[in-house]
Amino acid sequence: MSTTPPAAASPAAMNPRTRMLLQAPIVPTLLRLAWPNVLVMLAQAAVGMIETWWISFLGTDALAGMALVFPGFMMMQMLSGGAIGGGISSAVARALGSGRREDANAFVLHALVVNLGLGLLCTALFLGFGRPLYAAMGGRDGSLEAALAYSDIVFGGVALVWVMNALASVIRGTGNMMVPSLAICVSVVVLVPLSPVLIFGLGPIPAMGIAGGAWAVVGTTAMTVAVLAWYLLAGRAVVRPVLAPLRWPLFADILRVGAVGAISTLQTTLTVALTTGLVGIAAGPAAVAGYGTGARLEYLLVPLVFGLGAPLVALVGTNIGAGQRERALRIALTGGALAFGLTEAVGLAAALFPAAWLGLFTHDPAALETGAAYLRIVGPTYGFFGLGLCLYFASQGAGRLFWPLAGGMLRLLVAVGGGWLALTLTGSLTALFAALALGLVVYGVTVVTAISRGVWFR
Repeated sequence: MSTTPPAAASPAAMNPRTRMLLQAPIVPTLLRLAWPNVLVMLAQAAVGMIETWWISFLGTDALAGMALVFPGFMMMQMLSGGAIGGGISSAVARALGSGRREDANAFVLHALVVNLGLGLLCTALFLGFGRPLYAAMGGRDGSLEAALAYSDIVFGGVALVWVMNALASVIRGTGNMMVPSLAICVSVVVLVPLSPVLIFGLGPIPAMGIAGGAWAVVGTTAMTVAVLAWYLLAGRAVVRPVLAPLRWPLFADILRVGAVGAISTLQTTLTVALTTGLVGIAAGPAAVAGYGTGARLEYLLVPLVFGLGAPLVALVGTNIGAGQRERALRIALTGGALAFGLTEAVGLAAALFPAAWLGLFTHDPAALETGAAYLRIVGPTYGFFGLGLCLYFASQGAGRLFWPLAGGMLRLLVAVGGGWLALTLTGSLTALFAALALGLVVYGVTVVTAISRGVWFR
């Protein structure tokens, strides 16, 4: 295979935003692009906490039901925005970096076709197999019915999540992080009051219970889709939607990164889902509620790291498209270091003060005990999760995802296989959580070691 770098666009023909990605100082540029994403992801994380807090007033069954649904819905967000979405951003960034403006424009339609098709497939799967899935994860009686009441609505409209992330990923691939962030922030502002109104009712609006939270998510997602579509159709972005014939090479350019990224996302979700099942079988629904609430914090690190990761896709992809390999590697490792520090701080705070997080959502003694045990053991290793995940996004920009995939597979084997073995031998959830912590360390160390040794360019 040839190692000759692709020809870059001439500076005169280059969009100023693309030139910034190729030439501006790394740390200031990364922080400038990251802060809108970090802000909006913190806002989304806050909304997730607020919605969980409101639903906790409906009782332990409702909280456990949401814990059962949450891994699957987060998987949809991660697949559409982080995996396939990363493939979209990477393809757009590399096309712009190498001066292929027509291809960059054509990626808008191809991205919509890919994500809409996958979104409809996910709707069919979760509506058809939701009940046996949640039952296998430990859902029983009231918690199972609560899970289905929430799941049938959010997954009925999950295609909107996929379309929203297709549009946002196209825009992020141009280096514009502000517009998707502002659009999502507006939906957050609407969701915060809308969710409790629909859950508990207000005036002529009837109380919908846990289903009201799901309807709030679907409605605000539809609003965000409309805003992003208007922005692209109005011609305000670096790329413009065009009605061109669909071409397999463009689909392949998205999917060769996005499909591998999807496997990595499935690994993360499968780890939490299988572990939830182990906790449910060993200790019952109250422990599931506690573990699910604790693990929700780990999941909320994903959108937080995405705040740094989305700019890395554009920065790394554009620089590799222009043949600037050393700069691309420096960008990736710089982002990984920032992500490690940010997520490690969150993990240490959770380990030191678990009740500050768990007490927001439940006062059930069994749930508090399980959640606190999880956070004290696994929280201090969150930095390795943030490191590996951030370098996963950077690898999307490079179009090289083997080592993040390998690291995720090792994590799955250590966490779930080792956790099952530890639980079988000791009967202790503490031993299970120790395996989860070790899995995170293995994941982060594997990915950063491989990338720092230059595996992208071999």
